[in-house]
Amino acid sequence: MKGFSPCGLARLSFLLAFLLFTLPAFAGELAVLRNGFSIRHQRRIEIGPNTRLFITADGSSFVDVPTAQIDHFEPIPDPPPAARPPAASHAHAGQPVPPAPTVEELVASASTRYRLDPDLVNSVIRAESGFNVRARSPKGAQGLMQLMPDTASKLGVNNAYDPRANVDGGARYLRELLEKYNFDLIKALAAYNAGPERVDKFGGVPPFHETRVYVAHIVRDFNRKKVAQQKAARTTNHPVVPKPKTPATRSESSASTH
Repeated sequence: MKGFSPCGLARLSFLLAFLLFTLPAFAGELAVLRNGFSIRHQRRIEIGPNTRLFITADGSSFVDVPTAQIDHFEPIPDPPPAARPPAASHAHAGQPVPPAPTVEELVASASTRYRLDPDLVNSVIRAESGFNVRARSPKGAQGLMQLMPDTASKLGVNNAYDPRANVDGGARYLRELLEKYNFDLIKALAAYNAGPERVDKFGGVPPFHETRVYVAHIVRDFNRKKVAQQKAARTTNHPVVPKPKTPATRSESSASTH
């Protein structure tokens, strides 16, 4: 696979920044863009030709969007209260143990917790480990999201081969990198692979073949999912209706009998 050039990767970052914010509902407001995507935010202000959308209530994370690209705003209702877990006294020793959550369920849970697109997290896992829970790289990275021991320790992941802890830690780390680079997905992915210090040193994707191929692989996989979803949505909203058959004329009917 050929990697993207730095210019090619930069061109994709603007589109992907929008896709990152098509997330589960939280209280706040929804900015619906003219290209069909949306950005969830807590508040907004206009700065010249741009509108600054604050992703967090404290204003620490925000994204600037050209005002002309915003179609309208919609309020977001508060999420429903979480269901209360069953009381411990109702548990019975003879009850079967519930099955362990699937990787898909773990990704969905972590993506909601850290406000990420689950398709993006799945694309990272595919590139990192191919969904192999016991994967280990020659450099020592472990588990589904290939956490290095030092990174896992900083994230509070005691067992990187525990799928739940690994996905939670990897998603949290990815969110931290996105915030660090002002939601520039290309830089965040490069930092996930090569380390933030190298991205900072080179001011973007470092000139390493492995890192460029890694970023390109995730971008292509992620974009492929979004394109497929958009096509499916268009098909659902505008189903193809077969054309009614035109009744045969009298002369045609006569001709068919000969």
